[in-house]
Amino acid sequence: MSAPEQLPEIDNGLLRFLTCGSVDDGKSTLIGRLLFDTKTILADTLNAIEKTSAKRGMSAVDLSLLTDGLQAEREQGITIDVAYRYFSTGTRKYIIADAPGHEQYTRNMVTAASTANLAIILVDARKGVLTQTRRHSYLASLVGIPHLLVAVNKMDLVDYDQAVFERIKADYLDFAGKLGIKDVRFIPLSALNGDMIVDRGDKLGWYEGPTLLEILESAPAAHTEQAENFRFPVQYVCRPQDSANPALHDYRGFMGRVESGEVAVGDAVTVLPSGLTSKVKAIELGAVQLPRAIHEQSVTLLLEDEIDISRGDMIVKSAEVVEPVKQIEATVCWLSETPLQPARTYLIRHTTREAKAKVASIAYRVDVNTLAQEPATTLAMNDIARISLKLAQPLVADRYADNRATGAFIIIDESTNNTVGAGMIV
Repeated sequence: MSAPEQLPEIDNGLLRFLTCGSVDDGKSTLIGRLLFDTKTILADTLNAIEKTSAKRGMSAVDLSLLTDGLQAEREQGITIDVAYRYFSTGTRKYIIADAPGHEQYTRNMVTAASTANLAIILVDARKGVLTQTRRHSYLASLVGIPHLLVAVNKMDLVDYDQAVFERIKADYLDFAGKLGIKDVRFIPLSALNGDMIVDRGDKLGWYEGPTLLEILESAPAAHTEQAENFRFPVQYVCRPQDSANPALHDYRGFMGRVESGEVAVGDAVTVLPSGLTSKVKAIELGAVQLPRAIHEQSVTLLLEDEIDISRGDMIVKSAEVVEPVKQIEATVCWLSETPLQPARTYLIRHTTREAKAKVASIAYRVDVNTLAQEPATTLAMNDIARISLKLAQPLVADRYADNRATGAFIIIDESTNNTVGAGMIV
């Protein structure tokens, strides 16, 4: 008897998504429920959280424990650091980032949002749209997350009332209109009971839209919605030293990650900021020769000509050259408890390149509640502002709206080596 034919696994591409919102909106419980109902929790993990829940005198398993891994988080019942979880279904793989809701941990939320392609913004049905809901929505929009899903949670605590859901939806749409958010969807659910997460349940019959998992399954993956220019920041120049193999003496490989676009053997390329040109002779992934490389692949490029290339240089297609700049306008989220000091010199880290920088001017600071632009001479922790930076060395940068990888940078305090700010080039 022949073996049954196996159906090929469908792959819709990796989806990175973020859960955010105000304190106690149920973000960790939502992720726990999603993992539990998709049966992607290991038996020993489930056993451990069952024991912890029993110690607390709970009759049911506390699913929030799946993401709250720090002892301080479990003691206080809050999320402090970003928790990442990985799971897969029959159609795609996921990376989930559970962001903290407290205002003092907003900087952690910015870190998680920088790589997400979809954000689930939780709203407590009893409380409606709060200040931190607006803050996280603004940040999600600011860092270029293209798809927002507003999940009105704890519907079980308002008797699954459709009027409550519609009122919150109207409030949020009013705020989203001021932000210019284009793609926002709404879903009512109960993370505690599992209504409308994976299964529809029987309490929300008035809602005819898809479940949370169905929305995630159909969401576009990163790099798939628009054509992107090829950007390859050089991380390392590989010159093997092997006296037993003379052929390696002429080997010069440029190692890095394709941040966007794609490249093929034979393509004409330009090295920036020098402007030198050549053609791609070979593309290697370990010991394997590739005909082409695509976004998010880490590869080694070999060029036909011997040209000077160093770490921090950017290899682009010759038809997609961008002009290196020594002054940038950017929207910055200040992450440090130490305020911005305009007279100081900071270090800008952009892809694999670093440059010293000074603040030329602060155009305005944004009030995240009203979106009003306020004058400012310095920035405190969690402030968001439009600033101008003068650079000591040129950067090869795109607008953040065009390319999230080459349009973003971090600001580093040279004296402590701490990351003090995150910026998006406008």
